[in-house]
Amino acid sequence: MSFTVRHATIHDLDIIAPLFDAYRQFYKQPSDLALARRFIAERFQHAESVILLALDEQGQGIGFTQLYPLFSSVRATRKYLLNDMFVVPEARRLGVAAALLEAAAEHGHAMGVSGLSLSTAHDNLAAQRLYESMGWVLEEEFREYNLAL
Repeated sequence: MSFTVRHATIHDLDIIAPLFDAYRQFYKQPSDLALARRFIAERFQHAESVILLALDEQGQGIGFTQLYPLFSSVRATRKYLLNDMFVVPEARRLGVAAALLEAAAEHGHAMGVSGLSLSTAHDNLAAQRLYESMGWVLEEEFREYNLAL
Protein backbone atom coordinates (compact mmCIF):
# COMPACT_ATOMS: atom_id res chain seq x y z
CA MET A 1 0.00 0.00 0.00
CA SER A 2 1.39 3.37 -0.90
CA PHE A 3 0.40 6.43 1.07
CA THR A 4 1.29 10.07 1.59
CA VAL A 5 1.54 12.17 4.73
CA ARG A 6 0.70 15.86 4.69
CA HIS A 7 -0.44 18.70 6.93
CA ALA A 8 -4.18 18.66 7.41
CA THR A 9 -6.43 21.70 7.14
CA ILE A 10 -9.98 22.46 8.17
CA HIS A 11 -10.99 21.15 4.72
CA ASP A 12 -9.91 17.67 5.88
CA LEU A 13 -12.32 17.66 8.81
CA ASP A 14 -14.56 14.94 7.35
CA ILE A 15 -11.51 12.69 6.83
CA ILE A 16 -9.99 13.30 10.27
CA ALA A 17 -13.14 13.13 12.41
CA PRO A 18 -13.78 9.37 11.90
CA LEU A 19 -10.08 8.65 12.51
CA PHE A 20 -10.19 10.69 15.71
CA ASP A 21 -13.37 8.91 16.79
CA ALA A 22 -11.69 5.52 16.19
CA TYR A 23 -8.64 6.73 18.15
CA ARG A 24 -10.84 7.61 21.11
CA GLN A 25 -12.54 4.20 20.90
CA PHE A 26 -9.08 2.56 20.98
CA TYR A 27 -8.68 4.25 24.38
CA LYS A 28 -12.03 2.88 25.60
CA GLN A 29 -14.19 5.94 24.91
CA PRO A 30 -17.66 5.53 23.39
CA SER A 31 -18.02 6.36 19.72
CA ASP A 32 -19.23 9.92 19.22
CA LEU A 33 -18.53 11.21 15.73
CA ALA A 34 -20.19 14.57 16.40
CA LEU A 35 -17.95 15.11 19.42
CA ALA A 36 -14.87 14.09 17.44
CA ARG A 37 -15.74 16.45 14.61
CA ARG A 38 -16.46 19.35 16.97
CA PHE A 39 -13.23 18.81 18.93
CA ILE A 40 -11.06 18.71 15.80
CA ALA A 41 -12.89 21.69 14.27
CA GLU A 42 -12.17 23.73 17.41
CA ARG A 43 -8.47 22.88 17.23
CA PHE A 44 -8.35 24.17 13.65
CA GLN A 45 -10.48 27.24 14.36
CA HIS A 46 -8.25 28.31 17.25
CA ALA A 47 -4.96 27.17 15.67
CA GLU A 48 -4.32 25.05 18.77
CA SER A 49 -2.72 22.03 17.14
CA VAL A 50 -0.98 20.68 14.07
CA ILE A 51 -2.49 17.59 12.48
CA LEU A 52 -0.52 15.41 10.10
CA LEU A 53 -2.69 13.15 7.98
CA ALA A 54 -1.81 9.89 6.18
CA LEU A 55 -3.82 9.16 3.04
CA ASP A 56 -3.90 6.07 0.85
CA GLU A 57 -3.83 6.14 -2.99
CA GLN A 58 -7.58 6.84 -3.11
CA GLY A 59 -7.33 9.77 -0.69
CA GLN A 60 -8.85 7.84 2.20
CA GLY A 61 -7.58 8.70 5.66
CA ILE A 62 -5.54 5.86 7.11
CA GLY A 63 -3.88 7.62 10.05
CA PHE A 64 -3.08 10.87 11.76
CA THR A 65 -1.06 12.43 14.51
CA GLN A 66 -1.83 15.61 16.42
CA LEU A 67 0.79 17.90 17.92
CA TYR A 68 0.04 20.43 20.65
CA PRO A 69 2.45 23.30 21.36
CA LEU A 70 4.04 23.36 24.81
CA PHE A 71 6.80 25.37 26.41
CA SER A 72 9.76 24.26 28.48
CA SER A 73 10.40 26.84 31.17
CA VAL A 74 13.70 25.26 32.20
CA ARG A 75 15.03 25.22 28.64
CA ALA A 76 13.15 28.42 27.72
CA THR A 77 12.02 26.81 24.46
CA ARG A 78 8.93 25.65 22.66
CA LYS A 79 8.25 21.93 22.21
CA TYR A 80 5.40 19.78 20.96
CA LEU A 81 3.33 17.14 22.70
CA LEU A 82 2.53 14.36 20.27
CA ASN A 83 -0.74 13.67 22.02
CA ASP A 84 -2.65 11.62 19.49
CA MET A 85 -1.61 9.06 16.89
CA PHE A 86 -3.80 6.50 15.20
CA VAL A 87 -3.49 4.20 12.20
CA VAL A 88 -6.47 2.20 10.94
CA PRO A 89 -6.02 -1.54 11.62
CA GLU A 90 -5.73 -2.51 7.94
CA ALA A 91 -2.81 -0.08 7.46
CA ARG A 92 -0.81 -1.11 10.52
CA ARG A 93 2.67 -2.58 10.09
CA LEU A 94 3.03 -0.85 6.72
CA GLY A 95 5.14 2.09 7.89
CA VAL A 96 2.32 4.59 8.35
CA ALA A 97 3.04 5.26 12.03
CA ALA A 98 6.76 5.62 11.33
CA ALA A 99 6.01 8.06 8.50
CA LEU A 100 3.75 10.09 10.80
CA LEU A 101 6.49 10.19 13.46
CA GLU A 102 9.05 11.28 10.87
CA ALA A 103 6.72 14.00 9.60
CA ALA A 104 6.18 15.20 13.18
CA ALA A 105 9.94 15.39 13.74
CA GLU A 106 10.43 17.22 10.44
CA HIS A 107 7.72 19.71 11.36
CA GLY A 108 9.32 20.21 14.77
CA HIS A 109 12.71 20.87 13.16
CA ALA A 110 11.14 23.32 10.72
CA MET A 111 9.45 25.17 13.57
CA GLY A 112 12.62 25.27 15.66
CA VAL A 113 11.18 23.43 18.65
CA SER A 114 13.51 21.82 21.18
CA GLY A 115 11.81 18.43 21.12
CA LEU A 116 8.74 16.26 21.01
CA SER A 117 7.22 14.26 23.84
CA LEU A 118 4.52 11.62 24.02
CA SER A 119 2.87 9.18 26.38
CA THR A 120 1.55 5.72 25.67
CA ALA A 121 -0.11 2.97 27.62
CA HIS A 122 2.18 0.65 29.59
CA ASP A 123 0.83 -2.33 27.66
CA ASN A 124 1.16 -0.75 24.19
CA LEU A 125 4.38 -2.66 23.53
CA ALA A 126 4.22 -2.42 19.74
CA ALA A 127 4.12 1.38 19.92
CA GLN A 128 6.93 1.42 22.49
CA ARG A 129 9.14 -0.71 20.21
CA LEU A 130 8.45 1.64 17.29
CA TYR A 131 9.21 4.77 19.30
CA GLU A 132 12.46 3.36 20.65
CA SER A 133 13.52 2.11 17.20
CA MET A 134 13.12 5.69 15.93
CA GLY A 135 15.26 7.27 18.64
CA TRP A 136 12.64 8.22 21.21
CA VAL A 137 13.97 7.81 24.74
CA LEU A 138 11.93 6.62 27.70
CA GLU A 139 11.83 9.32 30.39
CA GLU A 140 13.39 7.94 33.55
CA GLU A 141 14.36 11.11 35.39
CA PHE A 142 10.90 12.49 36.13
CA ARG A 143 7.57 11.00 37.17
CA GLU A 144 4.46 12.29 35.52
CA TYR A 145 1.42 13.01 37.70
CA ASN A 146 -2.09 14.02 36.74
CA LEU A 147 -4.89 15.76 38.56
CA ALA A 148 -8.41 15.25 37.26
CA LEU A 149 -10.56 18.37 37.52
